[in-house]
Amino acid sequence: MKTKLYFAMVAAIVALSSTVSAQIENNLKLSGELQTDQRLLLNDDKDWAWNELRLTLNLDKQISSVYKFHSELWLRNIGEPSVVTSGDLFNKPFVDPYNLEIRDAFVQANGFLLNNLDLIIGRQQIVWGTADRLNPTNNLNPHDLEDILDFGRKRGSDAVSFQYYFKNGYSVQGVFIPSFQPANMPVGLFANVLNPSIDMPQGMVLKSISDTLIMPKNSLKESSAAGFRVKGFARGIDFSLSYAWCYDGLPYSSSNILSPVDVMGGTHIYSHLSFIRNHIVGADFVTSIAGAGLWAEAAAFMPENDIVMTTDLSAFFPASPVPVTQDSVLLKKNKPYLKYVIGGDYFFPDGSYLNFQYLHGFIHERGNKALNDYFFLRYEKNLFNDKIKCVPIGGGFIVTDWKNIEKNYAIVYMPEIVYKVNPNTELSLACSFFDGKGQNLFAGLNKYDMVMFKMKYSF
Repeated sequence: MKTKLYFAMVAAIVALSSTVSAQIENNLKLSGELQTDQRLLLNDDKDWAWNELRLTLNLDKQISSVYKFHSELWLRNIGEPSVVTSGDLFNKPFVDPYNLEIRDAFVQANGFLLNNLDLIIGRQQIVWGTADRLNPTNNLNPHDLEDILDFGRKRGSDAVSFQYYFKNGYSVQGVFIPSFQPANMPVGLFANVLNPSIDMPQGMVLKSISDTLIMPKNSLKESSAAGFRVKGFARGIDFSLSYAWCYDGLPYSSSNILSPVDVMGGTHIYSHLSFIRNHIVGADFVTSIAGAGLWAEAAAFMPENDIVMTTDLSAFFPASPVPVTQDSVLLKKNKPYLKYVIGGDYFFPDGSYLNFQYLHGFIHERGNKALNDYFFLRYEKNLFNDKIKCVPIGGGFIVTDWKNIEKNYAIVYMPEIVYKVNPNTELSLACSFFDGKGQNLFAGLNKYDMVMFKMKYSF
């Protein structure tokens, strides 16, 4: 049924925008892009790491002087055939995997009831923060972690938002999201990069693991989120202050039941995974000094309740008259932790561009002791009348323990060259090289050096 609905939606889109005259008559604007993304591992077998063909369709219509409509759809062929038996060959989605995703779909009213009040209702991106793609204050939309190398990607949320503009250049924005959506996790080769390492008690060896995800109750009280932001400009500085009351879309292990599977210490872990609701207070600014752009952004995360993980070892002590459990406090509600980013960029007289950011605390890290340091650098240069963009320096350096860097670091190097075939088409060739040691996000990718080819056509 869903497949038929998807195709019906696509057919409706095509019908609405099949001719130029129809677009003019209905004031409907169609734009988008076609992008292919192919990645090949640089190992001995040259395995495919990523295979995606994405068609992005943007539909915009000015309904009246007050109302306008916008939507963004992704129609994609992604991944490899997932066939296991001959019966799977009769299921076309298994042979040729595809999906349709509604990224945005909303109606915006400018000057709704009041001249200075804008209202947006529908699926939308609530974009907060001034940093480049890595925004600690941007927490209302769920993370889209499907491609771990596409930093900062978010999914849209079904929400109501308003923004009121004052005459002095200040504005206030309010957002209400009635239902909770968790983050979607990385796929393919990246599937396990965010999974935490498990330290087993002495004498136990992890053999298997299973879990149950405990979602917030599907009610307005339990699953909703809200936030507001005040934005202003003074003395050449754009700044904002924000507050969000929302869930962290990445679950944590709230309870673990350990049970023996053999006499050699083999252990099975059954976990309950829950979600943390946070109060998040944020601030950011962006300015320009001597031609260089500068920005900073910070967010204090305060769990609504103490976050406790319970470990149950009763299965190892069957004769015990009481359950053998241990509680570990992961986070305390009266002890906030701070994530922040500082960065800047500069355009040189020769047209080259430099971007640098320092980030303390990636999206999956919680608690002051668990926040790591990330340094990102990108330098690009346009050549041959902007037909070619060369990125000889791109990547990052990550430190998880400054007292023992040689065993707790990661290096990411991502050079790239982009050829602009015409104003609408560009080709890019890039490589990703990973190296590192210890328990950190990018050190886990040190076996996945790859070459990446992309083509993008915009219309």
